[in-house]
Amino acid sequence: MTDVVSLGEALVDFLPSKRGARVREVAQWTPCLGGAPANVAVGLRRLGARSAIVGVTGDDEFGHFLRDGLRKEGVDVRFMRQTREGKTGLGFVSLTRDGERSFTFYRERAAETFLCSTDTKGARKLLDASKVVHVGTNSLIHPEAREAVLEAMQRAHARGQITSTDPNLRLHLWKDPSILKRLLATLFSSCAIVKLSEEEIEFVTGSSNVSKALRWLEKKGVLIPIVTRGEKGASFSFNGERREVPARRVKVIDTTGAGDGFTAGFLYGVTRLYGTRAELDAADLDALEGHARFGCLVGSHVVTRLGAVAGLPRLGQLAKRGARP
Repeated sequence: MTDVVSLGEALVDFLPSKRGARVREVAQWTPCLGGAPANVAVGLRRLGARSAIVGVTGDDEFGHFLRDGLRKEGVDVRFMRQTREGKTGLGFVSLTRDGERSFTFYRERAAETFLCSTDTKGARKLLDASKVVHVGTNSLIHPEAREAVLEAMQRAHARGQITSTDPNLRLHLWKDPSILKRLLATLFSSCAIVKLSEEEIEFVTGSSNVSKALRWLEKKGVLIPIVTRGEKGASFSFNGERREVPARRVKVIDTTGAGDGFTAGFLYGVTRLYGTRAELDAADLDALEGHARFGCLVGSHVVTRLGAVAGLPRLGQLAKRGARP
């Protein structure tokens, strides 16, 4: 059984040679693995979980770069299709001196958006045999991709599997953001776990208040809504009870992928104890708080290195410091 199957985008992040420069001012770039679902798959694998990704890249050099890189990390890429209909998406990251990032994307009809029901149905045995099906939203700009992913998530939910999403919102990718809002409303109804950043909750829930956002998500049927809050840590609720977990104080180099690290750490903890939605529904609140603390710890490692993947820790690194999921 695979622990977590990620559905969605993998793309190449280009990291700048120095901080404090705009994209136009950067002289050298380093290509790295990127895309939130792919980052989560790598993070889980480094911790020792069995992870896979279902998605689409271009049949081009960057697509081969991603496929080879993910395979070397131990991620199952059997259902990562390559197409000549679109090019692999690229993202150029610029960093302020305190590590905050902004992106310039080259993803116009990128290969990742060609995800369709052929991909999800072809991977059905893999999806059905996983503990968790996890999805992002940035590859779902076109109707075929949305329909395929929603069907896969609804199927997993109906089968009693654990379903998870981190939308990782990139509003500029959507010509009509109201389509994204409707997509999220449908997606959340099939999700046991929803992670949003504090910056995202107002668009999604209509409120910038964390408590109100958590209650809004619970009313949508989300079992464990989570809001990550950067240096403040994370907040989550379960059965109407809210808990706060702190972030570890570290020297921040680059905040790219911190949320993906949290998600990987949290899902790792979940998959150690629970294999079905029913088991998660009966979870102990203190145990879930431990998973969230572990997620914050993984996220704190990510921000100490450039890029979303370089700082993802291996379980042995954390065990030496006495950390447990």
